[in-house]
Amino acid sequence: MKHNVEGNMFRFVCLGICLLGVPAAAADWPQWRGPDGQGHAPTARDLPNQWKIGPPSKEVAGGDNIQWRTEIPGRAWSSAMIVDDVVWLTTALEHGIGNEGPPPPGEKKHQPRSVAKSVTFRALALDAHNGQILEDVELFSVDNPQPTHVLNSFASPSPVLGHDRLYCQFGDYGTACVDTKKASVVWHNRSQRLNHENGPGSTPVLWRNLLIFHCDGSDVQYVVALDTNTGEEVWRTDRSGEMNENPEMKKAYGTPLITSVGGRDVVLSPGSNWIYGYDPETGEELWKVSYGFLGFSIVARPVIADDVVYFSTSFMKTELLALQLGPTETTQPQILWRYKRSVPRMPSPLLVGDAVYLFSDKGIATCLDKVTGEARWTGRLGGSFSSSPILADGKIYVGNREGEMFVIKPGNELDILTKNDFEEAIMASPAAIDNSLYVRTDKAMYRIEKTDAKQ
Repeated sequence: MKHNVEGNMFRFVCLGICLLGVPAAAADWPQWRGPDGQGHAPTARDLPNQWKIGPPSKEVAGGDNIQWRTEIPGRAWSSAMIVDDVVWLTTALEHGIGNEGPPPPGEKKHQPRSVAKSVTFRALALDAHNGQILEDVELFSVDNPQPTHVLNSFASPSPVLGHDRLYCQFGDYGTACVDTKKASVVWHNRSQRLNHENGPGSTPVLWRNLLIFHCDGSDVQYVVALDTNTGEEVWRTDRSGEMNENPEMKKAYGTPLITSVGGRDVVLSPGSNWIYGYDPETGEELWKVSYGFLGFSIVARPVIADDVVYFSTSFMKTELLALQLGPTETTQPQILWRYKRSVPRMPSPLLVGDAVYLFSDKGIATCLDKVTGEARWTGRLGGSFSSSPILADGKIYVGNREGEMFVIKPGNELDILTKNDFEEAIMASPAAIDNSLYVRTDKAMYRIEKTDAKQ
């Protein structure tokens, strides 16, 4: 069921030009997984393959190719956004130990979860040249927040940048908008409520002047759009697909991707057991495709090439599916193929040329032919992976929870160029602009850049 909210409907006329996704300069990193939302760094060049971490007590780490290291307060797995030589991050400061209460509906016992009496959500701005913290903006505080899984955080969804605004969404905890020029909160909204059970995960996307995100809890499942000027709800569309009766298998943490099909924009929206297509302007459901009672707790973001969407079903029986779209935005998509071995539950896939690269939670790398779905090779990296890979300077950068970042050359075999150890867990996805790589660990933010011209 869809609910339209009155007010500010002239916004579309005023914009005039249709913008797909986030408006950004070529050298900006405005959203999770880069300008296209698919892990591609179009301006990256001459990035280092190897670096050495220096003493963490130093303001500048002092290691080879480490330009700076800045410790970040709080605990958050959100990725960094970068605009106009400023790095924006969100974080969550936890206060006290809360009461977890009874197990969630459908569960006989608790998952390993973190609880707090209250949480303060903040946005930080860092100087991209030296790592100095320029701004520390308090967004809002929440008393007795829902617990998070130990592999999650209270601030795992990444923010999104657009038109001198930083939009921060934290699931049930709330949404806030920051004026990046004034470093002040423009609005906040806590009307989108859900029981996500294990903490927030869905990152928002921008379309024109709408902020669109998923609210897939164990109790309610819907997609919503907020007016970026006011924070008011513009539309809300309930998920219509049949789901498992177990409430725990209704929740999801996926991030939408906006694409163009037949000349019209479509919100690609993976949820539990179904992937949907929505009209971004109205929230109207254009189509839905069932992939069966195979997955819940969707985490990965879809990728797309040549009107074929590649997405994973996450937990339970994990599969990677190829979904053919078009020729029009309302055409019912068709599943082309499925792949079932060592498919990642949390890391998103990466498209490179005619191949799909996968990095499973258990450290298995796989290269698939994107047309046939056949495996070209598999190999073991080791470690446990949560963050998503990026393609930068012709190389794949991907990190694990043990703090290792692999630099891999795409090709017909697994070719690990280097492995660099941060000695700090990597939960966030990296960013790359020009000749700099930005990496967030569970402790700090790094800028990595060649200091030796011969490297």
